[in-house]
Amino acid sequence: MIMNKKSGFSLVEVMIVVAILALLAVIAIPNLRRAKILANESAARSALKTISNSLENYAALNHIYPAATSQLIGADPPYLTKDFFIETYNGYSFTITLTDYTYTITANPINNNTGTLTFTITTGGVLTEI
Repeated sequence: MIMNKKSGFSLVEVMIVVAILALLAVIAIPNLRRAKILANESAARSALKTISNSLENYAALNHIYPAATSQLIGADPPYLTKDFFIETYNGYSFTITLTDYTYTITANPINNNTGTLTFTITTGGVLTEI
């Protein structure tokens, strides 16, 4: 006698798998978001230090800070290879105030999903965060 046996998952088994996947998503998504924010903040600090180093190198050779960041990028060889001030970089926007003998650069997060801290670096490479 041949029995006709159907194979597959019951509705209850599928619902249990979906519930487990939903639970894992609820746990993982906030951790992934926080990791992305920390990575953006680290990249902003690093970018500020890079910009500050290029300004300090320029000043060491020219005895004055440049009038504009384009002088850092347009030099041959360039002091700075990326213009951080024309677009956002890893969720942060950068602004700069330059005078002959001082500078202040600020990195602001574009929203709370990209960063939670604002960073400022001033003449001599002094980095602060708010």
